[in-house]
Amino acid sequence: MNNNSNLKNMLGSDHLEIHETAFVTSAFRATDVNLSGDHFAYLWNNPKAEKWAEEYLTKVSSEETFTHCLRNRYFLDKIKENIIKNGIEVLINFGAGFSMYPFLLDQKIIHIEIDKPEIVAHKKYKIEQWQNEDLLPKRNIQFVGVDFSKEFKEGLLATIDSVKGKKKCFILIEGVLLFLDREETDSLFQLFNLIQDTGDIIGSASFQDNLKQTLAFKRLLNFFGEKVSKTKASDYQTIQDSYYREISGYSLVDHQDYFSLSKTYSHEILQDRELILNENFYLLQKIKS
Repeated sequence: MNNNSNLKNMLGSDHLEIHETAFVTSAFRATDVNLSGDHFAYLWNNPKAEKWAEEYLTKVSSEETFTHCLRNRYFLDKIKENIIKNGIEVLINFGAGFSMYPFLLDQKIIHIEIDKPEIVAHKKYKIEQWQNEDLLPKRNIQFVGVDFSKEFKEGLLATIDSVKGKKKCFILIEGVLLFLDREETDSLFQLFNLIQDTGDIIGSASFQDNLKQTLAFKRLLNFFGEKVSKTKASDYQTIQDSYYREISGYSLVDHQDYFSLSKTYSHEILQDRELILNENFYLLQKIKS
């Protein structure tokens, strides 16, 4: 079976699946490489994704290119920092989409990329193609396709353990939690706790409750109403700071948002706050096994 065919079919449709937003996110990251630090994101560009991205920027928020660039930059810098400071050897990316961290980090890092089977199959297929064309360097990447609607924990734990062993790891979850419910989120963080040892890091991105009062969020709902099945505000999860502070066995070591990162990276915000989907970014460190 051609791993490429499912994605081609999806790209030919006017209906946008949640996981297809991975193409749009890559298009955003490619628009300002200096800000995102991702000089490989352009590889995922295609006419359909660019059309969706343009429509999204017009109908939801024109600031979204920069919010995605800064999210990528923050986590990229924090992963690099923890490789040096904390001896991180493995990056485990939950909901990896088409992010390109493996090629932006030292080649000695081991990568476990987890996402829906069709996303993982397409990413693996394209990366191998680009490596054969010398557009990408070789990296140690284990691709894991997971159907999150089924019981997946036991098999996933075994797979991760076989790759990670006792090595120190950084778990990244970005662009995912908005689409999960609280029970699924709790279950994921419990899984992370099983995977990690003292000193290991989690990087997480999510939105706070006040997002739902903004004009940008109302526009997002309208856009998803046209393109995706989920259309009610209650279908989307927001998470307060207290959730991260209270995760058992972890300490919250950093918290940023789009506005604080814009200052850090000297990015001038031109949009009104009401028109920005302000994402929050958290770093947690495991304090006991």
